[in-house]
Amino acid sequence: MNNEIHGSSGRAPARATVDLDAIRRNVEVLREHAGSAGVMAVVKADGYGHGLVPSARAALAGGATWLGVAHLSEAMTLRDSGVKAPVLSWLHVPGTDFGAAIAADVDLSVSALWCLSEVAAAARALGRTARIHLKVDTGLGRNGAFGDDWPILLHAARSLEAEGAVRVVGVWSHLVYADEPDHPTDRSQQERFAQAVHDVESAGCELEVRHLANSAATLTNPGAAFDLVRPGLAVYGLSPVPALGGPSAFGLTPAMTLSADLAATKRIPAGQGLSYGHEYVTSRDTVVGLVPIGYADGIPRTATNVGPVSLAGARHTVSGRVCMDQFIVDLGPESEAQAGDVVTLFGPGESGEPTAQDWAQATGTISYEIVTRIGARVPRIHVGGKQ
Repeated sequence: MNNEIHGSSGRAPARATVDLDAIRRNVEVLREHAGSAGVMAVVKADGYGHGLVPSARAALAGGATWLGVAHLSEAMTLRDSGVKAPVLSWLHVPGTDFGAAIAADVDLSVSALWCLSEVAAAARALGRTARIHLKVDTGLGRNGAFGDDWPILLHAARSLEAEGAVRVVGVWSHLVYADEPDHPTDRSQQERFAQAVHDVESAGCELEVRHLANSAATLTNPGAAFDLVRPGLAVYGLSPVPALGGPSAFGLTPAMTLSADLAATKRIPAGQGLSYGHEYVTSRDTVVGLVPIGYADGIPRTATNVGPVSLAGARHTVSGRVCMDQFIVDLGPESEAQAGDVVTLFGPGESGEPTAQDWAQATGTISYEIVTRIGARVPRIHVGGKQ
C-alpha cells in the first residue's frame, strides 16, 4: 500500500508510514557489522509491524540472504508472495502442517523430539527431505533442547538424516543479555553454542549455517557472528542497546512514522477535566485537539498524561486517559490548530518529533512493543523501495 486511501472510506484517520529505503540501508549497515557472516533479516510479527512482505523485500534488497519468521503462516505468506530467498520458521506446536513448509522449501527449526518426529513424518509422506535447524537452549530457557535432551535430539536427528527424511543444515540459539554487551552470560552462552556446533559436526552433519547473534550482538559482539547473524529490531532502524545510544549511534534510521489527523479542536476553560476519570484538568483557558487513534490501535493506555506527540514542530503530551479510538492533547492557549492538521506520534526524530524509544521510555516498555502493537486498523503506507 503506497497511498493514504483506506478502502473506500477516504483518508485514514491515522497511518503508519514505512520507509522501505530506510530498511534497506539498515540492512546494509548490519551487513558491514556482520563481517563475513550472512544476514538473516527477522520479519516475524508482520515485519515488526512494518508489513511482512514489503519489509522482507527491502531487507533482501539491502543484502540479507535469509529471512526469519516465528510462525509457519508467515513463511507461507512470503512464499505465496513470490519471495524465493531461504526462510527459517521456528515456533511450532503439535499438529502444524509441516508438509506445506517442506513443499514450499521452508527451513524448519527443531527443538524437541515430538517436532522432529512430525517433521520427518511429513517429509516421508511427500517423498522429500526436510531441511532443519537444531535449536539448542544455551540459557534462555525458552525453545531449544537443554541439558541431556540435546544429545538425545541430535542422535535422533542424525538417524533420520541417514534415512533421508531430514537434513540438518543449521544449528542455532538465542542470547539472554545481548543488550548488555559485557554481561558474562553472553560469553558463557557463546561457549555453549560453540560446543553444540562441535557436537553436531562431530556427529557427521554437514552444516550450512550456525547462528546465534541477534541485533544487539550483531552490532556489539563480533565474536557471536559465526557464519550467519539474525537481526530483527535493528532492521527497522531501532536501537537494540539504548544504553549505548539511539539509532544514529549505530548508523540506523527508524523506518516507521506514526501520525494522525486531528479530528476536532476546541477552546475550553481553565479547570475543565479531560477524558474518562478527569485525570487531566486544564490549568488555564486552552485549546485541545482530538487525535483519532487509541488503545484499539495499539496506543498504550499507560501513555495517559505522558505520551509525547508533535504538531507543527511543537511537542505536546497526551492529556487524560487514552481511549479505545482516540486521545486528547492540550495544545495550549495560543494554538491555531484545526481539524485535519497532522499530529506525529513518533518517527525518526530528525525533525524534532518523538521517537518510538521516547514512547517506550514514557510508557515503561520497549521500542519493540511500541511498533509491533500498532493494529490492523492503521494502514501501512509504504514509501521508497520497489513497490
